[in-house]
Amino acid sequence: MLETLLDRLGEGGTLALGGAGIGVLFGFAAQRSRFCLRSAVIEFARNLLGGKLTVWLFAFATAVGATQALAWAGWLDTGNARQIAARGTLSGAALGGLLFGMGMVLARGCASRLLVLAAQGNLRSLVSGLIFAVTAQSALTGALSPLRETLSSWWTIEGGGPRDLLARSGIGHGGALLFALVWLGAAMHWARRQRVPVWGWAGAIGVGLSVAAAWWFTYAVSRVAFDPHPIQSLSFTGPSAEVLTRVLFASNRPLSFDAGLVPGVFLGAFLAAWWFGELKLEGFQGGASMRRYIVGAVCMGFGGMLAGGCAVGAGLSGAAVFTATAWVTLTAMWAAAALTDRLLDGHPHGALDQPVPGAGAAR
Repeated sequence: MLETLLDRLGEGGTLALGGAGIGVLFGFAAQRSRFCLRSAVIEFARNLLGGKLTVWLFAFATAVGATQALAWAGWLDTGNARQIAARGTLSGAALGGLLFGMGMVLARGCASRLLVLAAQGNLRSLVSGLIFAVTAQSALTGALSPLRETLSSWWTIEGGGPRDLLARSGIGHGGALLFALVWLGAAMHWARRQRVPVWGWAGAIGVGLSVAAAWWFTYAVSRVAFDPHPIQSLSFTGPSAEVLTRVLFASNRPLSFDAGLVPGVFLGAFLAAWWFGELKLEGFQGGASMRRYIVGAVCMGFGGMLAGGCAVGAGLSGAAVFTATAWVTLTAMWAAAALTDRLLDGHPHGALDQPVPGAGAAR
């Protein structure tokens, strides 16, 4: 079937179609589960039991477990993936993760969450997402690029074995799969105690499966394609910047997985919101609120490009293949988000996000 698609659509078209399809699954599942790293971190930091941390754990454990199961079965080899094979930066991972974690609290959502909320009519998220994409592109090739390169050069790490935590620890794919199953069991236990509704855990599992599906799909295409194509999974920093560039400059670059991913996520989230009657226009409430969102979006755009991944790109996709820089980024995101929430929104009863469908009212 994959060869047939390659013959009919070409390699770029096949990748874009796969990205769009997996994006629709992610967008639909993320919208229904209210998947959000920011809410999970704040809930943990405030010692609350609202189900958002459990939803994130379901997605995390599923992404890691499904990806490692594919690798263990011999259906996936991420050794040539950029997150492992290429030279990385630990200083960029740490500083970028700190900036991104701070930014997602200020903007009240990470990059993927902003895209999902924009699809259901949240104009605050739409504006923030555009600023995020512009800043990411500036950090990649524009005015902020020299600063990003300087910070990245402070502490680098060689590609291959040094970035591969499975190789360094010796636990292998079997050990990584066991690690994921332990966390999945913990998520199931907490879901029962907290009475997380079906859409919470089922949608989160869909998010995790989307990550594994992207790894498998891009690997499968790379095996049969004539031209070399990167093995990758879901991320929203680079893809958002690429889509924005294509829209503004009518780029004639070949299609790619990223070109289909962002529109696919938007469509999936829109369909979920429309089907369940949750489309609603929302705007800013005062200048102070707008300033906060703008600063947060800028921090996330620069931080995500500096770290080489966002809350999904590093927190799920990179963590699923146990690349060292992704785990540094994820840890920094958690620490910065918790600290920022404590300093700016430290009251114990601030709003987190939309409640999971079927759960009680959001705080």
